[in-house]
Amino acid sequence: MQATPTVGPIAWANSYGPWLAIMLATTPAIPANAAEPSNAQPAVTIDGSEGEILVTAQRRAENVQDVPIAVSVVGGQQIEATGAFNISRLVQLQPSVQFISSNPRNSAINIRGLGAPFGLTNDGIEQGVGLYIDQVYYSRIAASTLDFVDVEQVEVLRGPQGTLYGKNTSAGAINITTRKPGFDLEGRGELSYGNLDFIQAKGSISGPIVPDKLAARTSVSFTKRGGTLFNTVTGRYVNQTDNLGLRGQLFWQAIDNLDLTLYGDYSWQDPEAFAQNYVKVVPTARAANRQFANLARLSNYTPSSTDPFDRLVDNDSPLRAKQILAGVSLLANWDIGPATVTSITAWRKWDWLPSNDRDFTPLPVTTISANPSQQRQWSQELRLASNGSNRLDYTVGLFYFHQTINTQGVQQQGEAAGLWLLGPTVDAANPGLINGLRSDNAIRYTNDSAAFYGKLTWNISDLLSLAPGIRVNYDKKDGSYISTVSGGQSPVTPAQQLIKNGVLQNQNYQATFRDWNVSGDITLSWRPVDDVLAYATYARSFKSGGINLSGIPTRADGVTPAVELATVDPEKVDHYEIGLKTQLLDKSATINFSAFRTDITDYQATVVDGTIGVIRGYLANVPKVRSQGFELVLALRPIDIFNVYANFAYTDAKYLDFPGAPPPIERAGGALQFVDASGGRLPAVSKYAISYGAEYRIPSSIFSGDGEFYLGVDGSLRSDFSSSPTPSSVQNIAGYVLTNIRAGYRTEGGWEVFSWLRNAFDTEYFDLLTAAPGSTGLIVGQLGDPRTFGVTVKARF
Repeated sequence: MQATPTVGPIAWANSYGPWLAIMLATTPAIPANAAEPSNAQPAVTIDGSEGEILVTAQRRAENVQDVPIAVSVVGGQQIEATGAFNISRLVQLQPSVQFISSNPRNSAINIRGLGAPFGLTNDGIEQGVGLYIDQVYYSRIAASTLDFVDVEQVEVLRGPQGTLYGKNTSAGAINITTRKPGFDLEGRGELSYGNLDFIQAKGSISGPIVPDKLAARTSVSFTKRGGTLFNTVTGRYVNQTDNLGLRGQLFWQAIDNLDLTLYGDYSWQDPEAFAQNYVKVVPTARAANRQFANLARLSNYTPSSTDPFDRLVDNDSPLRAKQILAGVSLLANWDIGPATVTSITAWRKWDWLPSNDRDFTPLPVTTISANPSQQRQWSQELRLASNGSNRLDYTVGLFYFHQTINTQGVQQQGEAAGLWLLGPTVDAANPGLINGLRSDNAIRYTNDSAAFYGKLTWNISDLLSLAPGIRVNYDKKDGSYISTVSGGQSPVTPAQQLIKNGVLQNQNYQATFRDWNVSGDITLSWRPVDDVLAYATYARSFKSGGINLSGIPTRADGVTPAVELATVDPEKVDHYEIGLKTQLLDKSATINFSAFRTDITDYQATVVDGTIGVIRGYLANVPKVRSQGFELVLALRPIDIFNVYANFAYTDAKYLDFPGAPPPIERAGGALQFVDASGGRLPAVSKYAISYGAEYRIPSSIFSGDGEFYLGVDGSLRSDFSSSPTPSSVQNIAGYVLTNIRAGYRTEGGWEVFSWLRNAFDTEYFDLLTAAPGSTGLIVGQLGDPRTFGVTVKARF
């Protein structure tokens, strides 16, 4: 059974183009939720006023409609109302954002189809989308799988952001701000219960320790849910949720013009999760006796179900996705009159303790597959930003970042590995040759980065502004990769050793990457009338190069590493954007539009080079990639008790020049070693994506005090997208529509109770498709959540 086929609205959009899709997205006949619609008037804004959303995208508090950047805002109220308690759920509200994750380590955030290579994580490569929480850069995107804790708002900035942020980000940034301590006693509590034994508890308390001098805030979030797949081997449900997050803040108003905030956080996650189950089998270029059907027959194996939406899996290896994320930071703001000096000092750690089933069957093919990893980072940012509004506004900063990663990879083959990885013929001639074959990998990585950045805004007149920016960046990275292979049959002949080397091979190399880079941008903005802002931007950006720490090809002797392939060149980015932000009808309607084109040379991806000894895929540079499209944000509050919004993204992201791409699964396993993927689409990004919502409120004083009943609906639509690094005819995910509904009652005094229904129509869809190892034709998938429902009670004082 396939995923839900491309639904009517998607087919309609694909047939008649993006403008009809816009009409679909903005038709109020489809009810949807927006407690705080992105880029629109929220029901309650972050500063408590009506009709204004403040953002810090330009490192100063500004109305989002006055910022000449493509930025969307999701407020804390909307996050809580829609159940978008982590990044993976946030993408349903932000159509320009893609989140790809086969487990926390192998996670990536992309914006407009750009950001990170598709596939397994390479420790020596950075992300193109920056994740910031309370102004601290998080280098490991694994944090995105954890719960938001006491979040005030999330800003999604699209396009390069290197001239305003400490760490360079070539594709965009996600800027998360948590709620701050206050000098008035305040508390919040939230408890949810739903099917699948879902329970979520959140709480925070804030108040003074020393009046007007010292205040504190503590927050906690706990989420637990049963699994959505049943493992027929262990008899347990898997793909659970098991998260705990703690956060504390201490605010000190040292003197009138100097304040300091100390942050500390600890997050823990340990679910039996990230299983992928059988989806289908496709023919490959392997010989007939090495195709999945024949190997399964010889192994007396029948999948637990050939219908993925029976939600059955048959993994025999333990599944574990334990991670610990923690850190401390100190933020200081010193107002010196014409400008404010800001210092951000931060230290963070990430520990990853996994276990995976990488053959995706109950057979002893790969019995151990894990890459435990420990990451530490330290960063210091010093920034000077002008105060108020002046003829010349400026922001300048210095940034330093130090990171270490220590990863210990383990892979071990079992007694069925010979049949499945070598094939029946070779296995029969060499029985037990690779049974017990094991690779222990030691990966060490050090990353030092320093930068000067600055942005100057020349307010030529009240109507016209010109804002050039610059970044000077230095990167130094050192890495080593040691793979030590043991086990398997011994002694062996030279021919048998070559066979073993084809499965797992000793390798040892070190590499260093150093690079200076100067980049910049310039933005012209024009305000012809009040509530209308037009802007145009050009940015020349880059994504830092790095070190290939997942193994590299060898020379013709099959042993010597081709060390010149150990480093990866930086990506070079040329970005063009125009935009229009408007508010109409006394600010009750918002219409924002942006159009963009991003050209990247030396795009970082897995390639195959047939000119270097033994052919294998490795991380390197693709000559040319392009992403272009447009985005439309619409929000309307025609009356006080009703609001509706729609966000639309059209993204055409493709490889313009990719001559050495790995063959897709349907062409893999034969003599063909690489294909030309030029003109193919980039993975994980839909051409059309829409989020939409509405909320209707009925004032009532049925309980003490003023209150209101409400009904809200929010939804998202994504057209089909590729789940293969190289475009494939069989590894695409069909488009789908998700609809969420909630209804409840809330009071002015801070009490609220509501019921919720997520994926209301129980849409069957995939988050990810994966081609199993060995080119046997097996394709497995990570299923999206089924219909879930529950009730939430909230209180605030």
